[in-house]
Amino acid sequence: MSESYDVIVLGSGPGGYVAAIRCAQLGLKTAIVEREKLGGICLNWGCIPTKALLRSAEIKHYMDHAKDYGLKVAGAIEADLEAVVKRSRGVAKQLNQGVTHLMKKNKIAVHMGEGRLTSATTLSVKGDDGEKQLEAKHIIVATGARARDLPFAKADGKRVWTYRAAMTPPEMPEKLLVIGSGAIGIEFASFYNDMGSDVTVVEMVDRIVPVEDHEVSAFLEKSLVKQGMTIMTGAGVEDISVSDSGIKAKIKTKDGKVAESDFSHVIVAIGIVPNTEDIGLDDLVEMERGFITIDPYGRTKSKGLWAIGDCTPGPWLAHKASHEGVTAAEAIARELGNKDVHPHPLDRSNIPGCTYCHPQVASVGLTEKAAKDAGREVKVGNFPFIGNGKAIALGEAEGFIKTVFDAKTGELLGAHMIGVEVTELIQGYTVGKQLETTEAELMQTVFPHPTLSEMMHESVLAAYGKALHI
Repeated sequence: MSESYDVIVLGSGPGGYVAAIRCAQLGLKTAIVEREKLGGICLNWGCIPTKALLRSAEIKHYMDHAKDYGLKVAGAIEADLEAVVKRSRGVAKQLNQGVTHLMKKNKIAVHMGEGRLTSATTLSVKGDDGEKQLEAKHIIVATGARARDLPFAKADGKRVWTYRAAMTPPEMPEKLLVIGSGAIGIEFASFYNDMGSDVTVVEMVDRIVPVEDHEVSAFLEKSLVKQGMTIMTGAGVEDISVSDSGIKAKIKTKDGKVAESDFSHVIVAIGIVPNTEDIGLDDLVEMERGFITIDPYGRTKSKGLWAIGDCTPGPWLAHKASHEGVTAAEAIARELGNKDVHPHPLDRSNIPGCTYCHPQVASVGLTEKAAKDAGREVKVGNFPFIGNGKAIALGEAEGFIKTVFDAKTGELLGAHMIGVEVTELIQGYTVGKQLETTEAELMQTVFPHPTLSEMMHESVLAAYGKALHI
């Protein structure tokens, strides 16, 4: 006999567990199915533990540059890789326990095991205690995604790593090859470079962090090279041979020449593959390249079946998944008769992106090129960190903030940042875009002094020829 719920969520990542909590808050009898650990990839193997690693690298970076702040450090700074990883795993464990507590607090039934849909509203769960049948009025698929392997070199966790092995390395890589310069690749490149590895980044397109504004990409590449990295754009890895002693990689450069280089380890960061195979989705949903097609509320083509997060079209970001989870939960509640909730469809143009390298990168909305390609006449403001008192006092005067406005209406089309703590600043522009602000409101806003946020104001002023401090 099957257990019955109003909503079952398949997957407990930042989309799944948030969707389950919101469903429970709305009075729906809710269950969640998870095959590994509550919190999913983001909490256990992605966003959170990587930030813990990067924090350790950041502190080491500052200790290495202590003399720049008038401080003396006795002896050389050494990285204890085992201790750094242990701290990172402890952070992940603490947050996993937090999600477990939230499930109990919200009276959400947790079923551990492999979930497989048997219809749009039923599924089976195979766990350590056998197989059980569950049914619900609505099911939300939140199964996420996994790292994509190279066709000629499958990750082995020893020499060839994806993000999982890179977070729990068996040893410090002496000479590291990072394939792919998206957020994951660049964050690991930054971490290992700060920790003392010799790092080479290979990117197929003509610039790193290719989703970002061209000026940001160019600035970041220059900064990373200055820090000691080798950056190869317009290049590709043709083949990899792995031995007990290391890796030989054949790399085709932008001039078409192929050369073989030696590395101790390689991190593969060439994208993701959605976890949509073998979970019973055949004939229940439409897919494109394995990603589930949904409407702006998360509905699939089958009544009662929803999907959110990394198993759906991008951007593949944890905060996008969480937002989708809330939207789907509220849409379900409304369909079940709760007319007090008013779900809003996801606006993909207003999802910020953050990369936690050194210096950090953050953005929201259209790049200057994308705005022009869309036929928009634009006004662009650019303000450097060197013009900000707080940045100079912090010893972090590297970077800039760029804003893009519609020249006719004053609409804020996009914002792009590179520099210290910009991942904390970007939300100001995101809120502004959500409120459909124009340059007038931003100019009239009082920004506190001395703060990094003053540069946000100055960038807006610069777009209209009114910058005060440059």
